[in-house]
Amino acid sequence: MTRTTRERPALPVLLAIALPVLLAVVVAGIGIAGRLGVVAPAEQPVETGPLAVVPVDAPDATGPECAALLAALPAELDAADAPLPGRPLAEPAQPGVRAWAALPRPVVLRCGLPRPVELTPTSALLEVNGVQWLQLDDGVPDPVVISYVAVDRPVYAIVTIPPALGSGPLQQLSDVVRAALPATTVRVR
Repeated sequence: MTRTTRERPALPVLLAIALPVLLAVVVAGIGIAGRLGVVAPAEQPVETGPLAVVPVDAPDATGPECAALLAALPAELDAADAPLPGRPLAEPAQPGVRAWAALPRPVVLRCGLPRPVELTPTSALLEVNGVQWLQLDDGVPDPVVISYVAVDRPVYAIVTIPPALGSGPLQQLSDVVRAALPATTVRVR
């Protein structure tokens, strides 16, 4: 019986085949990690295009108080790493809304909403720079955004902020709310 020996491919041939396959696997893994939000926020691009905002009941959004607040809002919000630029709204734009580009979600302020049902006589309020805010908890252990409602002004304004941004945007918005809208008694019912 004759035995034939097979020659193994030379090392350069193996490398020529293995490296492109390895590169494709790494690129695919980075793409999947980015889609799943595993890639660090600094590596993800911030969306700055028009933001589609879901319509909500905001009966006072076109009133004079909201007009005064929206006119006083800054073009950029302060954040630890860099200022957050304003973000345009997609058409049809909802009245009483402003947005700023941030990760993983934009900062969004809505003015003129009805009294939140979560506001009760026993609600814990957070005072920031002279404005009383009701923090709304979505029940998720690691929320993507936290919502705060200004409850001591003639109109209700709600802001949603990614927790990773820290307190800078809420402090800056509190200053604007305090300057643009007079303080009122908190109406719990």
